[in-house]
Amino acid sequence: MKLDWIGWIATALFASSYFFKQPMALRKVQALAALLWVVYGLMIHALPVVVANVVVAAVAVGSALPWRPNWMPGGSPARRTLTPVETASSDAR
Repeated sequence: MKLDWIGWIATALFASSYFFKQPMALRKVQALAALLWVVYGLMIHALPVVVANVVVAAVAVGSALPWRPNWMPGGSPARRTLTPVETASSDAR
């Protein structure tokens, strides 16, 4: 069945993501693979596949953002990069 190829491509992409040295590349490939799994899950009417991969894609995309929400590992106001204006005002204290 041709639908199976979407699942196999998603599997290959996800597995290959672990060979990437750059964390950002790994997250992007994992997000793409998870989105393919979502499409596959929708096509075969498998809600657990869809839900699990929506979560994986959201975490992969969210962790690739330059800022992270507080609920995500490493996501705190202390971790964000200060702008030059903020740096100058913090130096004055």
